[in-house]
Amino acid sequence: MSHILLVTSSPRGAESLSTRFATEIAEGLKARCGGTLTVRDLAADPFPHITSAYVNGRITAPDARTPEQAEAVRIAQELVDELKAADVVVLGSGMINFGPSSQLKAWFDHIIWPAVTFGYGDTGPKGLLTGKKVYLVAAAGGVFSEGAWAPFDFQSNYLLHLLGFIGLTDVELVRVEGTVFGPDAAKAAIANTEMAVQTLLAKAA
Repeated sequence: MSHILLVTSSPRGAESLSTRFATEIAEGLKARCGGTLTVRDLAADPFPHITSAYVNGRITAPDARTPEQAEAVRIAQELVDELKAADVVVLGSGMINFGPSSQLKAWFDHIIWPAVTFGYGDTGPKGLLTGKKVYLVAAAGGVFSEGAWAPFDFQSNYLLHLLGFIGLTDVELVRVEGTVFGPDAAKAAIANTEMAVQTLLAKAA
């Protein structure tokens, strides 16, 4: 029995393809492999961006924190505990101005925590959240996996780096791209992603 954490972040709501396919993967894994599912919709229920209360609070002894610092650290701890409890993480991200949404960036800003999710050793930084499987669904209107726009993919490359930094290196990347080039292109892109998702689920069963 595994525990699945689904994190979605697109502000497009029901129209979001990253949310659609990330949800399909998470629910498909649960149906095939059993276990439990926790859903964290960062767009519908956004967390605050980090402030000095969080930056200073996490390096202050618990009994010395101000109320604002205690609350900021509590929020981060909740997200970290949720992530630690997961055996499988499914992450949905829609490209906003060449990168992930600010909602998803805020989630990473809370969970990337020295001595909690990463540490420093003799050879440099070391991720502390190991042994988890991650499915990253990255959606973009253009095509960023190859061609002239590939150098401007500051979404998937950045997210893969952040995941790896905290020890999440076993990542399957699912792209939804090329949907802005007309109805036929969008239909083909969605069909290709659907096929990729079904292939992933068949492998996981």
